[in-house]
Amino acid sequence: MQLDINDIKKIIPHRFPFLLIDKVIECTPNEKLVALKNVSVNEHFFVGHFPEEKVMPGVLIVEAMAQAGCIYFYYSKNLQDKDLIYYLAKTTAKFHKPVSPGDQLRIEVSTIRLLSKAGFIKAVASVGEEKVAEAEIGFGIKEV
Repeated sequence: MQLDINDIKKIIPHRFPFLLIDKVIECTPNEKLVALKNVSVNEHFFVGHFPEEKVMPGVLIVEAMAQAGCIYFYYSKNLQDKDLIYYLAKTTAKFHKPVSPGDQLRIEVSTIRLLSKAGFIKAVASVGEEKVAEAEIGFGIKEV
């Protein structure tokens, strides 16, 4: 299954400038999800985050991973047509390489453990063949 930006906006409440997933290119519920974030020089955070050597902030890479995880959880738990609020519970992250304008961030999400209203996922972010970050993210949901 693939999702475009309009499909993504129906699932998670984030909007510009905090919507950090552009496309889902693969989603197999309870197995894995692969999402893309195109990193443009026009991103608002590059204005103040190392303007001479632009680098995507690590916290926003983790946020992109968490957004991909929410989409994964949505389909893995068959929550279609429900309005949800997501709460970040716990994150551990490692950063390996910087992400710069022109990069395409590929985020792959897989299950650590999914419960009925919470989950723990593993996310790996890559640019090309190089791993740039990895995280374990815990979260919960509440129906609106």
